[in-house]
Amino acid sequence: MTLFPTGAVLALAVALSTIVLSTAGGPVRAQQAKDADANNTGENTSGKEAPEATEEKPLNGEVLFATSCGWCHQQGGRVAGRGPKLAGSKRSDEYILNRIIIGKPGAMPQFGQAFTSEQLNAILAYIRSLPDNG
Repeated sequence: MTLFPTGAVLALAVALSTIVLSTAGGPVRAQQAKDADANNTGENTSGKEAPEATEEKPLNGEVLFATSCGWCHQQGGRVAGRGPKLAGSKRSDEYILNRIIIGKPGAMPQFGQAFTSEQLNAILAYIRSLPDNG
């Protein structure tokens, strides 16, 4: 006993083969996917110019700080909270980076695995940019 007539299955297979789901979440025509793939050579076979690669934006230390450090270092590190005020810190860059990476048992979690060296430097630059208003 066949649930679907052979012709219906074939029509469904053909219809599905014309649409490929993109990783961006929307449908992409099969020809566009074929052009992008181009037999895995990276060659553009559509005849259209490929969009230029966008440059990476510089890391925003303030955003990194706000989303990870700001829970304890209040007002963006400008005043003490659960963590100390960081604006105007007399600690060395090495000390601050070490504290972020290793933490302090019972006081500050370690973030060594959470950030790349570029992100750590962006956070440090943000901390150093904070004005010390007393």
